[in-house]
Amino acid sequence: MDEQTQHHRPGSPVRSGIPEHGRIPKYYAVKARIAELLDELGEGGTLPTERDLAERYGVSRETVRQALRELLLEGRLRRAGRGTVVAGPKLEQPLSLASYTEGVRRQGRRPGRHLIGLERFPCPPDLAPGIGAEAGEPVWHLERVLLADDERVGLESTYIRAARAPRLDSDFQPDSSFYGYLRERLGISFGDADEKLETVLATPREALLIGTPPALPMLLIHRFSRDQDGRPLERVRSLYRGDRFSFTTRLRPE
Repeated sequence: MDEQTQHHRPGSPVRSGIPEHGRIPKYYAVKARIAELLDELGEGGTLPTERDLAERYGVSRETVRQALRELLLEGRLRRAGRGTVVAGPKLEQPLSLASYTEGVRRQGRRPGRHLIGLERFPCPPDLAPGIGAEAGEPVWHLERVLLADDERVGLESTYIRAARAPRLDSDFQPDSSFYGYLRERLGISFGDADEKLETVLATPREALLIGTPPALPMLLIHRFSRDQDGRPLERVRSLYRGDRFSFTTRLRPE
């Protein structure tokens, strides 16, 4: 492959991230060499220690540490006990009304959820419009950790009027699909939804529940869903690990 072609490989940074003046930070050069090593090791392979990498590439341990930090944030590496191993590919979640469960299963992974809490309380005024409620009427808040093959990958908070799911605390299995429950047990189908996607840092509580460092970037989705009749149904706040998730959608002309 010639140099010009290498600079324009699909999905890769143009010129492999090298500025036009040709000077790159030392850590970035080390990062590129470690990335090549990851391809050789393969998924699950154990990375040499910082000291070994520093000796191999003739740089300081701090330079290696900076390169590893970026590879961890990008999801190329993950911590395993006291060591570091090559991570698998990111989970691709579609931006659609399909549930998290369906999206994970399509990629051959085992979805799961761990219940943090299910509470019923009077609806605050600022929440009411998004779920079609009156201020003060009972609403449910369902909070669960998202799992993929038992790995904690996100945190999901769902708000819905108690009148729409009056027996949620007794009929619903917390480790199952909430959308499946609405559709199969209550006969509620989804019509459409509004979503907003942004990057955030987790709060200390969220980081503890998901099992990540607070400095790890997260992907946050706010969703307001409506049922088949166009009535507001639920509000969902979903927090996904930025190192383990990417999102896909298909765009069509309006």
